[in-house]
Amino acid sequence: MKIQQVILASLGIFATMPAFAAVPSLDLTHSTIGYVSLIIFTLAYCLVMNEEFLHLRKSKPVLLAAGIIWLLIGFVLDQPEQIEIAKSALEHNLLEYSKLLLFLLVAMTYINAMEERRLFDALQAWMVSKGFNYRSLFWLTGILSFFISPIADNLTTALLMCAIVIKVAGENSKFINLACVNIVVAANAGGAFSPFGDITTLMVWQAGLVSFTGFLTLFIPSLANYLIPALIMSRFVPKTQPDTLNEYVELKRGARRIVLLFLLTIATAVGFHAFVHFPPVIGMMMGLAYLQFFGYFLRCTLPSSLAKKTKKALANNDEAALKRIGSVVPFDVFKRISDAEWDTLLFFYGVVMCVGAISLFGYLGLVSEVMYTQWNPVWANIMVGVLSAIVDNIPVMYAVLTMQPEMSLANWLLVTLTAGVGGSLLSIGSAAGVALMGAAHGKYTFFGHLKWMPVIALGYVISIVLHLLLNDMMSAL
Repeated sequence: MKIQQVILASLGIFATMPAFAAVPSLDLTHSTIGYVSLIIFTLAYCLVMNEEFLHLRKSKPVLLAAGIIWLLIGFVLDQPEQIEIAKSALEHNLLEYSKLLLFLLVAMTYINAMEERRLFDALQAWMVSKGFNYRSLFWLTGILSFFISPIADNLTTALLMCAIVIKVAGENSKFINLACVNIVVAANAGGAFSPFGDITTLMVWQAGLVSFTGFLTLFIPSLANYLIPALIMSRFVPKTQPDTLNEYVELKRGARRIVLLFLLTIATAVGFHAFVHFPPVIGMMMGLAYLQFFGYFLRCTLPSSLAKKTKKALANNDEAALKRIGSVVPFDVFKRISDAEWDTLLFFYGVVMCVGAISLFGYLGLVSEVMYTQWNPVWANIMVGVLSAIVDNIPVMYAVLTMQPEMSLANWLLVTLTAGVGGSLLSIGSAAGVALMGAAHGKYTFFGHLKWMPVIALGYVISIVLHLLLNDMMSAL
């Protein structure tokens, strides 16, 4: 559910030591506990995949599964050397999760702060007020999804654009479904060429396998992944004009400065990784301090700001302005932290711990042996993208990183691309698609998305071909 090289491409290359260092495993692939753990994780993930129908938060089953599996490990392993290996694996997975948790928490806090300061509402009101026709709206929401998702992550971007489409289209269910398909594809494609656009790209970046600027090489394949389906689908969008309502949205104080602080936070995270070779999460946490001090400044200067605005409103006899002043509340950074998407963050914990246990048993080693030794790595990485449409890209990518297959930079970029955009093949394949099925209230559905899978698959194939061709061209130079 997702701040970009384009902004800071000059900040260099990161340390080459991977964060996902190899962890010893136990040969328990044919043991009872191994089979039981696979069954528990599979059942938990079946519940996750049916979240839309069961209305059961996806974090619940994987958290329970992780607890049960590790409890079984603690009871079954009785030899001291096995216990030490299990403890080492447990601590390793907890460390990896803590770095991603804190990183994502800061990013989500900034996004929530921008939303509270009404930046997204202002963008929505602007688009609605311009009176775009359906085809223009289709292209505009798609293009904005592609370019905003590298900064605001694909989940947040998709929800924002979906809200705009629903507000403008009203009861036009056919257009809403088509526009939502386009938004999901665009948001996932945009998130694939940025470390901040998706959790999977963030994991690859933090593992030190691809530099911050290295993700830029995925821009053209990602753009093709979005444009090919969009060009075909746009032929089915009418040019008629929807009924629109104009709405005035006033940005809250400090909105634009929070955007600048966010960019400064990104620069700090990149700088920590590039210059002192520390994990970027240290820079992100420092960036959270920027927001906290700015929140303190907003709170301290609020009385004087309100006094000035009240004086101006009284002078202009502006009752609407006076009403808005009366509803002003101080900016609270800890409220923004509490509004983070905790279901996603806890879901990720459950996935990391479950996959870590499966790796401990030796199953990922077997899969890695088949996919990345017996198969060509290119075909293995293409299959990763297909699997991410069915299972979700987070556990798939974490499993690949845990396997630590020997691959070239081009193949690490390929698996980053396929895991990022492969989820667009089905509506359940990405956080953006699952979220929009809920937000669109039945107007964007699994089967409505499935109808367009052939053209999305065409974009998927072309993006892979483009990446391979560009890599061959760069290798030849």
